[in-house]
Amino acid sequence: MSDELLIRHCSPTLAGVKTANLFSCPSASRSRTLGELRRLNLRWREKGLCALLLRHEGGRALVYVFRPRALERDLKNAQAQRLLRRMGYPCARPWHCLAHLAQRMKEAGEFPHEIGLFLSYPPEDVEGFMSKSAPCKCVGCWKVYGDAERACRLFEKYRRCACDYRRRWEKGIPLEKLIVDRDITSAKRKGLRE
Repeated sequence: MSDELLIRHCSPTLAGVKTANLFSCPSASRSRTLGELRRLNLRWREKGLCALLLRHEGGRALVYVFRPRALERDLKNAQAQRLLRRMGYPCARPWHCLAHLAQRMKEAGEFPHEIGLFLSYPPEDVEGFMSKSAPCKCVGCWKVYGDAERACRLFEKYRRCACDYRRRWEKGIPLEKLIVDRDITSAKRKGLRE
């Protein structure tokens, strides 16, 4: 798995301004991809970052890069908990939720709508998308049904982060040096504000 691929698809998570990113990449074998992810996880452990294979099918791997602590916070949100419970998720631990998500993806063969809760989408937007009870206010990284102004600021923040990471990586700064340590709050100390 190339650093370029990780920079292109996961910069906001690497920077600590987003809980997670998800991307698809070519994969000759499931075992080789799992080996690559194990090596990444060993390198990233001290940085509070993790990579997980959610699905392997048709020569492609679906990789989830996330910050476990941030995911735990996101999934503790009361509205997120209600949505997940309604979908049959075991909400006691984030790892159990991830296993359930992977199983749902395997069984359905598509992305379950609640995946947004695992990607930092606001619960009100995930619920709005699932229920279609109100009109969509705007579209960016996701469809917005709640606070459009806040969402647009986040979309711009993620875009700026991706551009900044790409530019810095192209100047020769290695991926490991670009990864913000530990928690999302660390990103604020590095000037990546909303």
